[in-house]
Amino acid sequence: MKAVLLVVLCAFAFALPAAAQPPAQAGAAVTTDLVSKTLKSSFDTIARYIAASAEKMPEAKFGFKPTPEVMSFGELVGHVADTHFSYCARIQGEKNPNDGHSIQKMTAKGDVVKGLTDSIAYCAAVYAGMTDAKAVEMLAPPAPPAGAAAAAPTTPPPAPSPRARLLIGNVTHDWEHYGNLVTYLRINGLVPPSSEPRK
Repeated sequence: MKAVLLVVLCAFAFALPAAAQPPAQAGAAVTTDLVSKTLKSSFDTIARYIAASAEKMPEAKFGFKPTPEVMSFGELVGHVADTHFSYCARIQGEKNPNDGHSIQKMTAKGDVVKGLTDSIAYCAAVYAGMTDAKAVEMLAPPAPPAGAAAAAPTTPPPAPSPRARLLIGNVTHDWEHYGNLVTYLRINGLVPPSSEPRK
């Protein structure tokens, strides 16, 4: 219910500026699917920053950790890539095309960057094909792992949620971990892509 409310509030937030505009001139293009297009724009932006971060970090630093308890730079980038495949496969209602091939466990920069590039391309197609109508369609929750129901019989089953929740969750997850990558880059004397001078 909260997720549906969030989607409705987002729709109103994006629609208000449009409503304040004067009526469109005859023959002028009318913008539709404002919410899904805004989510696509946000994904495209953060995906570009994460990809540029991975390219910037030297291969010798892909194993760098600010402290021993956290993921290395390469593991963090691989985790983002794995999560792209997971979120976007659920949004599409299809089997994860990267299932069983954890990019987070890869160590060579070339392999991690390729995995990230592939994951971005996969999700970019999902966001490009999204409409506001599809974004509010309800998705069934994922099936619990084998034996999970027997282990926790009193836990209520998860409720269905709109695609928008996953679209937003994927982008939010990316921005969260980009914040980590910024720290890793700064510690190593590198300027994060989002802080580079604009051309």
